[in-house]
Amino acid sequence: MNTPSAGVRLADVIAVLEAAYPPQLAQDWDSVGLVCGDPDEPVESVTIAVDATADVIAEVPDRGLLLAHHPLLLRGVDTVAASTAKGALIHRLIRTGRALFTAHTNADSANPGVSDALAETLGLRVEDVLSPVAAGPNLDKWVVFVPAADADALREALFAAGAGRIGDYSHCSWSVAGTGQFLPHDGASPAIGEVGTVEQVSEDRVEVIAPARLRAKVLAAMRAAHPYEEPAFDILPLAPIPGDVGIGRIASLPEPEPLSAFVRRVRAALPPTSWGVRASGDPDAVVSRVAVCGGAGDSLLGAVTAAGVQAYVTADLRHHPADEHRRASDVALVDVAHWASEFPWCAQAAGVLRKHFSDALPVRVCEVRTDPWNVESLEEHES
Repeated sequence: MNTPSAGVRLADVIAVLEAAYPPQLAQDWDSVGLVCGDPDEPVESVTIAVDATADVIAEVPDRGLLLAHHPLLLRGVDTVAASTAKGALIHRLIRTGRALFTAHTNADSANPGVSDALAETLGLRVEDVLSPVAAGPNLDKWVVFVPAADADALREALFAAGAGRIGDYSHCSWSVAGTGQFLPHDGASPAIGEVGTVEQVSEDRVEVIAPARLRAKVLAAMRAAHPYEEPAFDILPLAPIPGDVGIGRIASLPEPEPLSAFVRRVRAALPPTSWGVRASGDPDAVVSRVAVCGGAGDSLLGAVTAAGVQAYVTADLRHHPADEHRRASDVALVDVAHWASEFPWCAQAAGVLRKHFSDALPVRVCEVRTDPWNVESLEEHES
């Protein structure tokens, strides 16, 4: 084994992992990133596993990093005392200079990510994202009606407030001329026209986009620059633009095959578990396009139905959602163990680190099975 370079700091490894699995892709309820360890200290090895269990931690060398998919500390954590089960693991890591880093739902959504690894293991070709995450911030379209003579000043005010940026371009807007009409009533102080008289004014319709988070700032700038005491304007939230990241993947088989053969493909490709592989559907139905989602995926059954696939591979399918899906859809379901569906990601993450650090940092996938379902029935069931 090559001696690891003293120049590889934990911070260097974190930078590579966060580039591959951006933390901003994580769900808001999730907990990802560094759990314990000093970013400025050197790291001598990386061990990758789905879960940070005691057996897995026992295989992590001193001064090594454990990269885990599932968070060790997630909901309701208010102590890491050594007298608690999880706290004892944290203390064991810290005492020997070992670090723990988690990439969870950010690794699920990244491209490539958990579902890409699952698809590759099954011999599938990924074509699309099943449930895309929006590319970029939430945007508003602003439509403001303003006298033509004041349009330039209004645009400049909107731009200064952060509106009108599209990619690497700024000061973006669109305008068209028209005629505005209004009737001022008692109490009004019209900038143009008189109370009680219908007024028609040559106006421009000015359109810009702006991040939704700047809505209050853009509104204040628009009102300050507009000559009317009651400007006419619209704020239209825009539908998110799908990106190439998100949960689940849509993929195709090299050649169409019956569902029964596809289920055998899944069983042969994934590590064996006591959970096994369960399927629901017509065994003779031809499968050519499938959806896959590493981890629990019954929340995506609606997206699966609309995806134009013949089968869906995921984990932790519950009775009632599966039953309702099969009543309303012809898409077959293939249910595997949660751990087995995510274990292929470990090799993917190892490849990311090996590509960057080469021989400077030993990287290995932990083969310990962390599937909590560990007792198999030995009975033979007659068909």
